[in-house]
Amino acid sequence: MKWLVIFLEKKNKLLSALLNLDIVIAGTALVVLVVLTFSGVFMRYVLGAPFTWLEEVQLWCMVWIVYAAAGAAFRTGSHVAIELVVDMLPEAAQNIIEVIISVIVVVVVGYLLIQSIGFVELFVRSGRTTNMLSVPYTLIYGIVPISCVLMLVNFFYAKYREIKGLDSEKEGE
Repeated sequence: MKWLVIFLEKKNKLLSALLNLDIVIAGTALVVLVVLTFSGVFMRYVLGAPFTWLEEVQLWCMVWIVYAAAGAAFRTGSHVAIELVVDMLPEAAQNIIEVIISVIVVVVVGYLLIQSIGFVELFVRSGRTTNMLSVPYTLIYGIVPISCVLMLVNFFYAKYREIKGLDSEKEGE
């Protein structure tokens, strides 16, 4: 019976790691971006030998930071929201605006998903790569459609938790 408990604990850790993989990827890309940027400044201005490939890696890191973290932001409710005007409205109007905002979010992210698939397909067909490192643009921008799917999943997951009141205990802390 003890083996079952150990298995379930390891399974929960694995599941937790998978659920937070987007945060790990974004965090890793951020660390790489910061370290390479500081190294690039040092190499260029102190040693006089700049990295010629630095801009390409910085682009890759920025794209991956933004899109890998977007789904996590939906999941944790970390997107910026200015609710001053909405909070002054009656509760019925607030609920209507909440539904309108939810529809707009789903439509915009769905549109981005459709457009990003076409964008990545274009890079697949053309085989285009970066100039210095010859990294396929498909690899750089392939995170976008994946992120859009994760954004939608996390958005609906957050809405489900909000409707069920599963996050209410966090608000009280």
